Amino acid sequence: MCGIIGVVGRGVVNQLIYDALLLLQHRGQDAAGIATQHDRKFFMHKAKGMVRDIFRTRNMRGLPGSSGLGQVRYPTAGNAQSEEEAQPFYVNAPFGIVLVHNGNLTNAQALKAQLYNTDHRHINTESDSEVLINVLAHELETFTRGITLTPADVFQAVSGVHQRIKGSYAVIAMIAGHGLLAFRDPYGIRPLCIGRGADGTLMVASESVALEGTGHTFVRDIAPGEAVFINLDGVLTNKQCAAAPKLNPCIFEYVYLARPDSTLDGVSVYQARLNLGESLAKRVVSVLPPTEIDVVIPIPESSRPSATQLAHLLGIPYREAFVKNRYVGRTFIMPGQSVRKKSVRQKLNVIASEFKGRNVLLVDDSIVRGTTSREIVQMARDAGARRVYLASAAPPVRYPNVYGIDMPTLQELVAHDRTVEEIRDLIGCDALIYQEVDAMIDAVKKALPKGYPEIEGFDASCFNGKYVTGDISAEVIANMNAQRLLATPEGEDSSRLALPNVMTE
Repeated sequence: MCGIIGVVGRGVVNQLIYDALLLLQHRGQDAAGIATQHDRKFFMHKAKGMVRDIFRTRNMRGLPGSSGLGQVRYPTAGNAQSEEEAQPFYVNAPFGIVLVHNGNLTNAQALKAQLYNTDHRHINTESDSEVLINVLAHELETFTRGITLTPADVFQAVSGVHQRIKGSYAVIAMIAGHGLLAFRDPYGIRPLCIGRGADGTLMVASESVALEGTGHTFVRDIAPGEAVFINLDGVLTNKQCAAAPKLNPCIFEYVYLARPDSTLDGVSVYQARLNLGESLAKRVVSVLPPTEIDVVIPIPESSRPSATQLAHLLGIPYREAFVKNRYVGRTFIMPGQSVRKKSVRQKLNVIASEFKGRNVLLVDDSIVRGTTSREIVQMARDAGARRVYLASAAPPVRYPNVYGIDMPTLQELVAHDRTVEEIRDLIGCDALIYQEVDAMIDAVKKALPKGYPEIEGFDASCFNGKYVTGDISAEVIANMNAQRLLATPEGEDSSRLALPNVMTE
């Protein structure tokens, strides 16, 4: 999960890219980078940390040019500690390319071997994004005829990328002296959309909020397998470059990852979460009589729409009883589990009067490890709650995600190989209610307005174990986990999704 931006404008675009990255900061806080192009030359600044801390006035002055791209990074492959793996990545041939990527390649190790043995290209980091830029560069070199690069050449290269690469990828690249390229994997697992400014500026972004928040009008989503090429004069050309594209977006984007004010593939994220609350209300009634619940309390932040709708439908008071301290570092980037646990109470405080003597229903968007849920349930009890019930707007997370969400290993998932009752016992709540997988899918589909093409399916692999790319086996997952662990100091687990709700800005 990263946030990416690309712009072809009429004037200097560094401030525009900076502003757009701030709007996508929720998609990654480990590192950020911007690259711009001026007179065929790239200018780049990237570092670990948050956007507002990385880019100072002196850095912005060093980013001239009317086209550029940027990324906020959430590492899912490679080394989270390495500043070298901050994006954009750069290769000097052919032409000169800079690239940003959101997603995760599931065959990165095999591609590394191909790049070295067959394509004679060198990979210097553990990042799958460096693998991707080198595959793209090789394919561009293969189809380039002389010094002139046509959109047809670019689209042929993207077709070659689709044939070689497996996994999820939303990509924006700049080709020196030619223009900006954006494309999406044939399943559309990670989002990518395009918008236009009043002055003709074209922007490509991970979420529509980055377009609207910078004064651009949303035009459309880039289709699965499609490539869009914008030359330096702002002329846009597009082509479907995949043999059999099929829209299967990641359903976790709607459950948790995306901002509620974004629209992805036609679906309002906010409406999807309201719908999840509606279907969750039906599940709650099937487990608990509403008369047994005195108050509904969301666990901040992204569970709020679902909790609001659930409380409304059940006719139960809704209260904001957890107060978030926004000035504590995000818990999910803490290096060790003991630090994460300590940080829960640093990040959240309770309004005790809303708990004392009451039966409370806590609503979360999802439960991954369960350690955070257990701590929050205990916080409710310490505040005087008589009984504590917990409802999750998502089904049990039983399987790893391999498409760009750095979920823990199977053994660390609280729902793996456990019944709901066993999970309830571990978390320590009086009742545990999960959304059902089919109900979740129906709730998100229901948020698609009339007139939009129906979404063919979703990648819901972390809930149902069905991986849409069809190439994922237990052996592949084990190899990916081994690489992830090897890329961290002393083999420490680098999973970032340890505290789902509390982390959202």
